[in-house]
Amino acid sequence: MSDQKSAITNSPSSIINAASGLVRISAPGPADADLAPEQKRVLLVAAHPDDPEFSSAGTVACWISKGFEVVYVLVTSGDKGTPDHEMTRERLSSRREQEQLAAAAKAGVTNVQFLRFPDGELTPGLELRGAITRMIRTFKPYAVITHDPLALFINNEFINHPDHRAVGLSTVDAIYPTARDPLQFNEQIRGGLEPHKVKELYLWGSEYPNVIVDISETIESKIEALRCHVSQIGNPDELEERIKTRTAQTGEPHGLKYAEVFRRVVMRI
Repeated sequence: MSDQKSAITNSPSSIINAASGLVRISAPGPADADLAPEQKRVLLVAAHPDDPEFSSAGTVACWISKGFEVVYVLVTSGDKGTPDHEMTRERLSSRREQEQLAAAAKAGVTNVQFLRFPDGELTPGLELRGAITRMIRTFKPYAVITHDPLALFINNEFINHPDHRAVGLSTVDAIYPTARDPLQFNEQIRGGLEPHKVKELYLWGSEYPNVIVDISETIESKIEALRCHVSQIGNPDELEERIKTRTAQTGEPHGLKYAEVFRRVVMRI
């Protein structure tokens, strides 16, 4: 599981596909923009505990250091992610939620929401889209980070987890048009929430990244966050080298020691 996720996060072949089009950014928003405090919120929507860390913990720590607030939304609690035949779903989900809370704190994230959908059973239907829409309307983020729903095969080495694809697609659909339009899930509006327009979308694990983030100063935060996922990372002695190797492969062709990449979509409507 961890090998697949680290490959999805910082895929050298993905970098090659879009190398000429990568733009270096330091934070959401127009370059050098002085965003108002209420604009400096990012919502990260992930399928499983440890997805935020493998995908973008270096970027999250970087943005938090620049004054952004990042909220994590975990759609499942990873209650089936183990090879242990003696483990129960209840014990595993509790353990993985605690691991996720500890990992989030290492990156500076203090708000983690668990939606507790069943692991391995996600489909991009109305129930999931409605739950993510509620999170967008509740926290009103300037930007959202999530899985790229278009990634099916990763470097011809892995099949992207169906939960990743379902969460990515449901989040994209929640951003537009669902969270924006008051007649979509109108019961949320009647309950006190307001429609919200997300300005920027960042997709990890994309075959077509167009922005790169320098995480040279936050790579240790990423590694320390990943160390919290004891149930998932395999041999902890190999973790640091594995993560540094992959993020270096991402960054060094662009003059950066360590980096993470995303497909950035700037909403115009």
